[in-house]
Amino acid sequence: MTRLGTDVIDLYQVHRPDLLAHPAEVAAALDKLRRDGKIRAAGVSNHTPAQVAALQAHLPFKLVSIQPEFSARAVGALFDGVLDQAMERGLTVLAWSPLAGGRLLGASDDARTLAVIAELDRIAAANNVGRAAVAYAWLLAHPSRPIPLIGSQTPARIREATDAFKVQFTDTDWYAVLQAALGAPLP
Repeated sequence: MTRLGTDVIDLYQVHRPDLLAHPAEVAAALDKLRRDGKIRAAGVSNHTPAQVAALQAHLPFKLVSIQPEFSARAVGALFDGVLDQAMERGLTVLAWSPLAGGRLLGASDDARTLAVIAELDRIAAANNVGRAAVAYAWLLAHPSRPIPLIGSQTPARIREATDAFKVQFTDTDWYAVLQAALGAPLP
């Protein structure tokens, strides 16, 4: 923590579940870090709802965040219970790879990605913003209130991300992006 210039980490994220560690063991380590004043809060990344529940059952304090992969191209969190559990438990959702590892910005030969890009571009043109802003806005429209983790070191791209707040999604447009990602209409 010396390199960070602090004695305490505000939010410590468990990056991936250790499938060989009992949740009680992980909880004990997190509790010790918190009692020792090394961390203020803890969250998890890449955990299923069952893994979150198992860890939480052994923690004397509440987890505060969940970090799933979530983008207009990676929509699993909408269906696997991750976002539902986040809303149920009041977990902050930190969406990693909100631009699908850059695939939503570049050229692609994947039919679903091209379909998503076409929908994003249509909405971008209607809102006079760039495609990345629409991709971020699509996430922000979900009621779990995800926070897109923007990994750019380019100031212009970071500024462009603020255009997400200019985009107003209709339900029809939001579901059009989702259906493009799924490659099929919703039932």
